[in-house]
Order: sequence, then C-alpha cells, then structure tokens
Amino acid sequence: MLSLLHTCQQLKLTKRTGWVDRGVPGAESIADHMHRMSIIALLVKDPAIDRDKLVKMAVVHDLAEAVVGDLTPHSGVSKEEKQRREREAMSSFVESNGHSPQILEIQQLWEEYEAGVTPVAVICKDIDKFEMILQAFEYEKQTGKVLQEFFDSTRGRFVHPEIRTLAEQLYAERKQTLGLDS
Repeated sequence: MLSLLHTCQQLKLTKRTGWVDRGVPGAESIADHMHRMSIIALLVKDPAIDRDKLVKMAVVHDLAEAVVGDLTPHSGVSKEEKQRREREAMSSFVESNGHSPQILEIQQLWEEYEAGVTPVAVICKDIDKFEMILQAFEYEKQTGKVLQEFFDSTRGRFVHPEIRTLAEQLYAERKQTLGLDS
C-alpha cells in the first residue's frame, strides 16, 4: 500500500495539461480536479444513483495518471495508446499490491469508468466534464483569458439531467459575469 500511496503523490504534483498548455498561472493538479469531482459526487441528489460508488469512482477515475501523466487529445498520443498506458498502470497497481480486495475494487471502479456505460460511470463522466468547465470559468474570472474551447468541447454532451442542469446554470452565470456565450 505504501508504494501506491507514494505513487499517488504524483497526482498532487502533476498540473493539468490543458491549463498548463494555455498558460494558466497556478494551474490545478490532477488531485485538485479529482477532489472537487468527489465533492460534486457527494452532492448528487439522484436517488437512482449509488452515490457511495460514484464518490469512489470520482476518487479513482484518474489514478492511472499518477504514472502516465495527464494526456489530452493534444498530447500527440492516440486514444488507444493512452488507454493502453493507463490500463498497464492499473495492472501494475494490482500486481504490486498483491491483488488485495481493495486494489481490485479500485481497478473495477476504474474499468467501469473507462467503459462509461453504467449509470454511475455516465454521471461520473458528466461530473468530470462539468468540473473542467467550472474550473475554466474560474480561471477566466481570475486571468481574463477566454477559455472557450473547454466550453465548446462539452456543449451538448451532458447526459445526466442533474449535471446538465448544473452546466446550464454555469453557462448562464458565465454569460452574465463575463458576457460570453458558452
């Protein structure tokens, strides 16, 4: 377990690539992103969603990035190669932790998130996108830099009604605050 916890340190140190590439000062880390996603998951009201599982999934969804880094579509790595590297990292976690029930649960949650087909995975992916645009809006307010591409990449892509409503509220707040259409 100690080895995995040392590896997790990289989540705290690795800045999110999208923000770094756009010159955002003081860019959030992967761990920062995962933490706020977990808080959002805790606040989900949908009684049909296993909220405990959702929170766990939010906590581990980017765990492989502790090894492979934050690879974005602009990183020059194909989606298939990114998936291969992340899957290899997760397998390494399982091997180095002796296939413990806890690490197998983490792997299963990660696999479910990656597949993106269960109701919990679908809302977790929505939370991932929502947290990104929430952060983009906060950076826009902080820096005056317009980060429209993050909003464009998520427009019309929210599936879960609760997260879609949050996104629409954020778009409206952004328009009112910054005068920008989302």
